[in-house]
Amino acid sequence: MKILIIEDQKEISDSIADYLSNEQFICEKAFTFQTAIEKISLYEYACIILDITLPGGSGMDILKELKANEKMDGVLIISAKNSLDDKVYGLKAGADDYLTKPFHLPEVAARVAAIIRRKTFEGKDIINCNELTLDLRNKNISVNNKSIELTRKEYELILYFLSNKNKVISKNAIAEHLWGDDMDLAGNYDFIYTHIKNLRKKLLQAGSADYIKSVYGMGYKFNVP
Repeated sequence: MKILIIEDQKEISDSIADYLSNEQFICEKAFTFQTAIEKISLYEYACIILDITLPGGSGMDILKELKANEKMDGVLIISAKNSLDDKVYGLKAGADDYLTKPFHLPEVAARVAAIIRRKTFEGKDIINCNELTLDLRNKNISVNNKSIELTRKEYELILYFLSNKNKVISKNAIAEHLWGDDMDLAGNYDFIYTHIKNLRKKLLQAGSADYIKSVYGMGYKFNVP
């Protein structure tokens, strides 16, 4: 799932991104208020890690912008401000959780994962879709209780499809989701076709129904009757 880290201290931002990347999250970073505003207006994120004090503006104004535009991105505030009033204000303003600096990276990852489970998967760790079972904690998928081996990108892809089942997803949205800020490195959309073809083949060989459909001129759809 894709994460946006809004934090002006590069060392903190990089350490969070490195840790979450190892937990199989796709991380983007914004170091200023203006960059953050541009990113949240253009893209959607499973969770936003939001510092309050930023060059050019306040993280609270970013939170207000999200709510004003009815964006459903989860928000974890990270702040050096640890008073009860600050925490209550942040949560009342629409944040899903509040963590005080300094913090431990495993706790950041756990809170991000909890926010995503609550907002995207109704708080569940196990996602069932007919014969498919996705274990969010162990990051694996099985078909009829038989585990199948997926690459990291294939896992990210099936998770993205399941969180948007029965919706048409454009190739650009898939590319942006899988690669984030590094999307330009892909060169073209051929890599999407390759990942989808390999994922589909593995699912079918394991006995899954054929859920992944190509929608001509638009993209792909994970079609669940």
